[in-house]
Amino acid sequence: MTESSSDIRLRNAAFAHVRQLMATRDQLTSEDLRAGLQFQGERIPLINPQRGIFKPQRMKYLLSIRTVYPKAGGKIWYDDQREVHEQIYRGDETVEYAFMGQDPDAADNRWLRDAYTNRIPIIYFLGVSPGRYTAVMPAFIEDWDARTLKAQVTFGIGEPGMLEVPDTAIERRYALRQVQQRLHQASFRDAVIAAYDGRCALSHLPERTLLDAAHIISDRHESLGQPVVPNGLPLSKIHHAAFDAHLIGIDPDRRIHIAERLLEQKDGPILEALKGLKDSVIRMPRRKQDAPDRDRLAQRFEQFRNANAGA
Repeated sequence: MTESSSDIRLRNAAFAHVRQLMATRDQLTSEDLRAGLQFQGERIPLINPQRGIFKPQRMKYLLSIRTVYPKAGGKIWYDDQREVHEQIYRGDETVEYAFMGQDPDAADNRWLRDAYTNRIPIIYFLGVSPGRYTAVMPAFIEDWDARTLKAQVTFGIGEPGMLEVPDTAIERRYALRQVQQRLHQASFRDAVIAAYDGRCALSHLPERTLLDAAHIISDRHESLGQPVVPNGLPLSKIHHAAFDAHLIGIDPDRRIHIAERLLEQKDGPILEALKGLKDSVIRMPRRKQDAPDRDRLAQRFEQFRNANAGA
């Protein structure tokens, strides 16, 4: 690596800043990325809002690349979620990143080439929904092809202080699987919460940072566990935990059931709020096609009944 000590300090500061943001937010917003960070009394942007490839003026090498999730047109954005992220899910060791325009010698594309030549660790801001991102770092430009106008991106392990290019195919595959899993979780969560207008399906809590996207059928299930909105429910942390522990069940008619052992306990307002959900009906999404699938609910409700049989 041929970065100056000043550039290395700035790059490390940017990585640390983004890690701190990710620790306090469910995802990063466009505003988070535009705000950048303060470094030695100067604001340093993390992205160029108009372009996907970014190098700060005071740095010699590329800092970040970005994949934007397009805003919805005539249909809801998550209807074509799989298409947008297909190349990430399809990847084995690397993923493609398209050049800016058709000129491989344009400045943005030279920055990609220089990052490739010098094995520079960068941040990949990966769009998970319109205006929302997950940050993958470190990422590396693994190849640069002027003929196809594409670069190949590979990912590092992602632990603080570990900014080395993965040496083996096994390491590259492992790192990409981690990225695929994060993308799956983040995009599924955003799609489910958006379908329900950002409210918990049980308590109607409107604070999205406190909501999870709960799978009705686990994603380990091959035929019914897909990351699609009808297989998800937006639940607050406590309701998600109770649902996973079979303390709360939801039947195919979307009616809420509470385990008897929970109903028999008396221990303050939170417990009483859970018990008060008994026999109520969950909040439904805006669109009929996003409603929780009855067959999945039936299978999950049978698990609830079995878990509470004889209790």
